[in-house]
Amino acid sequence: MRFHSVPLALLAAVLPLSLVAADDYPLGPDSKPQDVPHGEVRQAVFAASKVFPGTTRDYFVYVPPQYRADRPACLMVFFDGAGMMGATGAYRVPVVFDNLIAKKEMPVTIAVGINPGNVTASAVPGAKLRSQRSYEYDSLGDANARFLLDELLPEALKGLNVTADPAGRAVCGNSSGGIAAFTIAWERPDSFHKVVSHIGSFTNIQGGHVYPGHIRATKPAKPLRVFLQDGSSDLDNLHGNWPLANHDMAAALKFAGYDHKFVFGTEGHNGKHGGAIFPDTLRWLWRDWPKE
Repeated sequence: MRFHSVPLALLAAVLPLSLVAADDYPLGPDSKPQDVPHGEVRQAVFAASKVFPGTTRDYFVYVPPQYRADRPACLMVFFDGAGMMGATGAYRVPVVFDNLIAKKEMPVTIAVGINPGNVTASAVPGAKLRSQRSYEYDSLGDANARFLLDELLPEALKGLNVTADPAGRAVCGNSSGGIAAFTIAWERPDSFHKVVSHIGSFTNIQGGHVYPGHIRATKPAKPLRVFLQDGSSDLDNLHGNWPLANHDMAAALKFAGYDHKFVFGTEGHNGKHGGAIFPDTLRWLWRDWPKE
């Protein structure tokens, strides 16, 4: 399946949203297991952060079967890792990576999926954990980048050969994970050139609504390639309007001359549309990486 956002957007403009079929975004064959070599997914816990003290979190590492220790692999980091790295659900990162790497439609790439940190809500034994997701993901600044680059990735990638070339490194997220992905690359373009944001929360949860202005005013443009996806039924609440915010991001990226793509459909605040186009998103993202 290739990108089909323009027909869907036109359809949504002339039909009530209730008449746009829910199966306009089915998963294609690249999101389903095929007769190709399968990679390995490892899971571990990280609880040694100084940037976000007192937090614990699961993380996941996918290593493709084509990986060779004497050849540096590309890297792609996913926020909300448990949902992204599962073999079922909207995105199915290991399945899609298996299929596209086998067809040489993306480079040999190691994926690291990271959950947001949890902290104990109180000192009472048995107290529930409290998620720091919005604090870590929606906040601007370099804290999440320092956590990722200085703390978690050195642990997660221990013993693995990953390229240091920022053009071979990508970061991806959904919702608040989408703005987190952009913030990582914006703060550290020396480490990540590629960004994928699905239904990104570029709204005023923790001040993220300022990004379009920053993009327009920052000269020269940063060396980023940015993919945005959103839908006409996305959120509209006290923090802002998600479709308008993503349109504003896309307009700012265009104005400033960034290599970018914006796919706009009809879905709401979920991964259905982003998951359906995920294989084509990866093809676009990695389209000019040197092939073997």
